[in-house]
Amino acid sequence: MRRVVRGFWGPRPEPAEALAGRWKRTLDGLTELLPEAASAGGAAGAGPWRHVHGSGAGAELPADEGALLGALRVVQAAEDWSDLTGTALRLVRTGAPGWQTEISGLGGGAPEFLLQSLVVTLHAPDGAEVPEAELLAVLARVWEPDFGDVSDDDVLDALEDDAGFSIGDPVVGRVGYLSPGRAALVPDSLKAAREELPGGGVLLRIAGPGASAEVVTAYERLREAGALDPLPRPMDRAVL
Repeated sequence: MRRVVRGFWGPRPEPAEALAGRWKRTLDGLTELLPEAASAGGAAGAGPWRHVHGSGAGAELPADEGALLGALRVVQAAEDWSDLTGTALRLVRTGAPGWQTEISGLGGGAPEFLLQSLVVTLHAPDGAEVPEAELLAVLARVWEPDFGDVSDDDVLDALEDDAGFSIGDPVVGRVGYLSPGRAALVPDSLKAAREELPGGGVLLRIAGPGASAEVVTAYERLREAGALDPLPRPMDRAVL
């Protein structure tokens, strides 16, 4: 089963060193939560990440801060790189049979119209237990996003078809994260388990796999309450 765990935020200029630290904490968190996705064939220790370039998968990239900083600086040395856009990095790793993880991130920039983001795309065997809420919590703690979600193709299709969701709009999925300003607008009547995270954001456990209709209902309630209003454009802050 394919699912995505995502976080989005507005402009937040940061040096490469700060981004490398965030990436390191993200990779450590994923390895701890998903040992099957980290170890190929049950072998001891975590398998390697690979840095994906425009021409395909490149060399192995150790999950240490120095190597990640080097990869970010290579990206920043490209002729078409802009500090306003941010620094993009894409990593992939193959684990035990049926497990594959891809992480795409764009951060450290100050764009006025394009959201910064961290997206984990996880392929897992059907029926495998995946700690979805815990994965989103890692992204929320490390990247401090404006909003985030755990979704799959069925959930996103239902939101587009039944609720008028458009790509780029703030969104929640089976699990959602809302920054403090958004969390303050969550209606008390929303049917979702809530977990307060450090900094004042909230994690919403809305539905299990296959319950797209429940996600649509929660999305509509949150949108009506203003908790999913987009950041004003041009953007001048990272969170609502």
